[in-house]
Amino acid sequence: MQPNRALDASDRRIIALLRENSKRTFADIGTHVGLSATAVKRRVDRLERDGVIVGYGVRIDPRALGEGIEALIEIYCADRIAPADVGRLLAGLEPVVSAFTTLGEPDALVRVRLASIAELESFVEMLRRDRNVLRTRTLIVLSTLVDRSG
Repeated sequence: MQPNRALDASDRRIIALLRENSKRTFADIGTHVGLSATAVKRRVDRLERDGVIVGYGVRIDPRALGEGIEALIEIYCADRIAPADVGRLLAGLEPVVSAFTTLGEPDALVRVRLASIAELESFVEMLRRDRNVLRTRTLIVLSTLVDRSG
């Protein structure tokens, strides 16, 4: 969805502040962007209405949930499979954090979090059993340098 008008510097700063902490008050945001709390609320309401802000959430340390291993799995599929089919394969799988179709050699890239290497191995084996998956390639994440997804 396209906003009714272009985002200005204040809109972008408000979005950046909400990304850092979605529990900020309108007054706190206003202090950072030089607007009143009422003006910030109007802008946030408009950003929500225009579909720029689509929701709010919490960021959780995956290790606290026992998800100590993060990996990126490239999936190479048979020619007959459509992106929607890949989505259906992955949608119900709890370890999947996000999944993308890609342009290039792999057909999809999947980000997963699991408790152990053994669970990761089982997960990859399960993916490989699907008749549409020709092969996979797994990269284990050592550390996260930048993550703005939360």
